[in-house]
Amino acid sequence: MNAITSASAIRTVHVPLGERAYDILIGPGLIARAGAEIATRLKGRKAAIVTDENVAPLYLKALVASLDEAGIASAEVVLPAGEKTKSFEHLMTACDKVLEARVERNDYVIALGGGVIGDLSGFAAGIVRRGVRFVQVPTSLLSQVDSSVGGKTGINSRHGKNLIGVFHQPDLVLADTDVLNSLSEREFRAGYAEVAKYGLIDKPHFFAWLEANWKSVFTGGSARIEAIATSCQAKADVVVADERENGQRALLNLGHTFGHALEAATAYDSSRLVHGEGVSIGMVLAHEFSARMNLASPDDARRVERHLKEVGLPTRMSEIPGDLPPAESLMDAIAQDKKVKSGKLTFILTRGIGQSFVADDVPASEVISFLREKHP
Repeated sequence: MNAITSASAIRTVHVPLGERAYDILIGPGLIARAGAEIATRLKGRKAAIVTDENVAPLYLKALVASLDEAGIASAEVVLPAGEKTKSFEHLMTACDKVLEARVERNDYVIALGGGVIGDLSGFAAGIVRRGVRFVQVPTSLLSQVDSSVGGKTGINSRHGKNLIGVFHQPDLVLADTDVLNSLSEREFRAGYAEVAKYGLIDKPHFFAWLEANWKSVFTGGSARIEAIATSCQAKADVVVADERENGQRALLNLGHTFGHALEAATAYDSSRLVHGEGVSIGMVLAHEFSARMNLASPDDARRVERHLKEVGLPTRMSEIPGDLPPAESLMDAIAQDKKVKSGKLTFILTRGIGQSFVADDVPASEVISFLREKHP
């Protein structure tokens, strides 16, 4: 696809955060255009590209060439792939390489990869020199619709996922939809769970649209771009209203409290469970728990499960390969979740499709009873 055609196909979602405002560009050919897009918007002329061993052979050369053409010098930081890269060890490697490249405050850290690379790179960008510019080039569906937008960065702890980090907004997000063609079916499905989440939070018409059009989203083309743009706009709206998750931004964690506990229970072993799969199971659990608490109809939980199962996502704990720890251990992981406040459990529950809300002080006794019931 030539540059003119690519430019005409680009969708833009603006995130209006005052002096921290930025654009999300969505469409084909954006890695080839990255240098021009960055140079047009930002002042720096040096970049440290952080990527992983899976993505680097596919897209690093093209990104470097695009930056070179725009007069932006770049250094490369290639880390191992996988959730376990979100550690202090690899964070320090990234920080050291960024400093070694003499990246200054008006220069950039560029994240080229999925959510793991985006989270770690954003954390590095937020703490090196007390904050340098940050550009996201997300290469998975999950990162394009979720983790690349909103400024939440971080690494994992032995106590749980994403417990160490900072808020550091990107200065630009370039979501190249062409790269999604290289994803495995499993990776794409995992990202789709986050797309479906936006409909379940507060956009019932979008969820219904997905039920009717999900096959076209998987195939690609205009439906895929529409789904990504709608998801990014939904997240941008929530971020603008509650940038630092003091209230309604917590809605974006629908399914994540249960999902993060399941990820911890599998020791972040991607052969058993990846993030989007945990979210899929977690969203079904959240709807079922809401029905158990007489907040929503069981029919809604069944509808959510039916759609996620139809696209090929797991919806039950019993579908996770291998043994899971007892319900009490899952409860311990939930108690470490970032959404716990003053020791009280906070869940994202629902009154129906697209009617999610923040529920404070959920009784722990109800949660542990529910987990025992659902445990395989």
